[in-house]
Amino acid sequence: MLLAPPAPLADEAATRALAARLAPRLAPGDTVLLGGGLGAGKTAFARALIRARLGDPSAEVPSPTFTLVQTYGEGDAAIWHADLYRLSRPHDVAELGLLDAMGAAICLIEWPDRLGPLAPQGALTLDLAPHGADAPDSRVATFSGPPAWAQRLDGLLG
Repeated sequence: MLLAPPAPLADEAATRALAARLAPRLAPGDTVLLGGGLGAGKTAFARALIRARLGDPSAEVPSPTFTLVQTYGEGDAAIWHADLYRLSRPHDVAELGLLDAMGAAICLIEWPDRLGPLAPQGALTLDLAPHGADAPDSRVATFSGPPAWAQRLDGLLG
């Protein structure tokens, strides 16, 4: 279900600001599926959200492209950032411990199509797409997911 009209993001700063506004609305057990092609801004969004949750704008937040998963914090404050681009089978996700994390931590998952049938039904999906050739850093953000997310996102884009 589309949760809000697609929102233009003028540049990477606008993408980071959106991530910072979403960060306090997330709770343990929430999963955000980050969709979009190569260079769409998924990692920049995740990095900004993690830094906002940690309260540290200069925190080291490397891309999990090669490690597949990076974790931050512990217990109720745990955040898992996964990049599934290199996975070939949905069941490889279980070996990463990601299935358990999705029920207990805040999970940010890039390339969620790799989850296949293992994608959590209650997840929030954010698709990022380029928004015009004349502004290469501009994006369009589209949120979708179950209706329960609509109230939690109220005012996020406005």
